[in-house]
Amino acid sequence: MADDTVHDPHDLTGRTALITGASRGIGRAIAEELASHGCAVALAARTADTVHQAAEAIEQSGGRAVAIAVDVTEDGAAERLVTETVSTLGGLDILINNAGGNSFSVPVASMRLSGWSKTMALNVDATVALIQQALPHLTASNHGVIVNVGSVAGLRGAPMMSHYGAAKAAIASFTRSVAVEAAHQGVRVNSLVPGWIETDLTDFLRVDEGTESSVLSRVPLGRWGRSDEIAHAALFLASDASSFMTGQELIVDGGLSAMP
Repeated sequence: MADDTVHDPHDLTGRTALITGASRGIGRAIAEELASHGCAVALAARTADTVHQAAEAIEQSGGRAVAIAVDVTEDGAAERLVTETVSTLGGLDILINNAGGNSFSVPVASMRLSGWSKTMALNVDATVALIQQALPHLTASNHGVIVNVGSVAGLRGAPMMSHYGAAKAAIASFTRSVAVEAAHQGVRVNSLVPGWIETDLTDFLRVDEGTESSVLSRVPLGRWGRSDEIAHAALFLASDASSFMTGQELIVDGGLSAMP
């Protein structure tokens, strides 16, 4: 008798994922989205309390999750994350490099090189190190996937945030290069590029109506994006729904990058 079962290309049952920066905002939303589709998830973040709370919430919802408190910029962090994920969950099929961010705004003329280096360490160096550690496991998987989370700041000029824009532009280029290198190993590599998303990291832009209006005036859809909207896109990239897609940027920004 023929099997009439319809395969859901978003189904991640039996697969494992490591998500960095997963204690809150976009990272936590991605972890919850993948878990809701059957994926066992390892959540990594610096703050032990919040990352454990995020993992516990997934477990209470019927998912399988483990929390790993670690600063991805520390020596040996990448090796520890991959090793613990594999030993605890039994393997690694999906790597979501979400940890990143920007802690200051300053013109280039006044920027300290230590600030530049710190931004690169978090947004670029940690991503490179994690990919190096994860690739052997992803290659052994039949569903190896890497999703690097970028930013619209890396697609255009980023005045006062040149350091952050440069870091995210580096991620876009690095993604394309690794995608070509890893393709013959069966590993797909794409970048997910969010625009202005309503999280606690963008709270400072909502402190007054004028600042918020100025930000949203550049977004054709006229509103903030939501973390779950980015998580839906991450699920697409992490699953078989995007099985013929690699080396690409998936931009989810309400039309911001399309503005002249």
